[in-house]
Amino acid sequence: MGFLQRFFKNVFREGELPTGASSFQRLSEAELESHLEVSRYGNFTLADAVRPSYDLQVVPSQGYRHDYFRDEENHNSVPVLMASVSREHLFETFMELLDPLGFTVDVVLETSHKQRHRGHADLYREHIDLPVLKSVLWEYEELLMNDGCTGLAVLNPGVPQEIQFDEHKLLIVYGEQLREFEDILRQRNVGCNDQIRFITEAEHVHSSSDLFAQQFDELKTRLGMDGDFAGGQETDDWGLEVRG
Repeated sequence: MGFLQRFFKNVFREGELPTGASSFQRLSEAELESHLEVSRYGNFTLADAVRPSYDLQVVPSQGYRHDYFRDEENHNSVPVLMASVSREHLFETFMELLDPLGFTVDVVLETSHKQRHRGHADLYREHIDLPVLKSVLWEYEELLMNDGCTGLAVLNPGVPQEIQFDEHKLLIVYGEQLREFEDILRQRNVGCNDQIRFITEAEHVHSSSDLFAQQFDELKTRLGMDGDFAGGQETDDWGLEVRG
């Protein structure tokens, strides 16, 4: 079975995308491989975890915007900052955004490595000193930056504030008081653009590998997290899932 056949075998799940709806569907193997090799769009560079649709419904770019998370159960809205940062500065920016959370935090690892259906499993660790957490995360920078099936959230429930470094390598900040986080983004030359669109808002493809899945298990152990997630099929480096 060729690369393109494996790609579509692993990517398209029954009922997920209408026939002909994907920009990837009629590509030759050479066209697909060429698209997946592109990481730079103008002055912006994507991490290896994701790639946009072939027809570039959203062109990746750097910036942040204001948004709200709407809690339907409690009928309230939480302010949100959503940011896309070029790969050269992405991980350092994420680490700096953690500092306002305080000395002791909770951490959530999110994985979709072995999920049989769309969605992810969460593993939770309470009360870890932020310097200890940062030290561990630096060791797993390659996994966190380039695995499209690994996400991370760090939070202080007492504030409450939360920073997400999600599977798409977007930075998402939740909380009532966000000025300090906004200042950090601006100091990192991540400008405000409330019209910016993110890769999540159109079709895109995630990248992962069995090696990254193994490293995720190592990271889980290093952070003292118990529990496992549902088993599933192995995946190739590209083509785990097209989402739109």
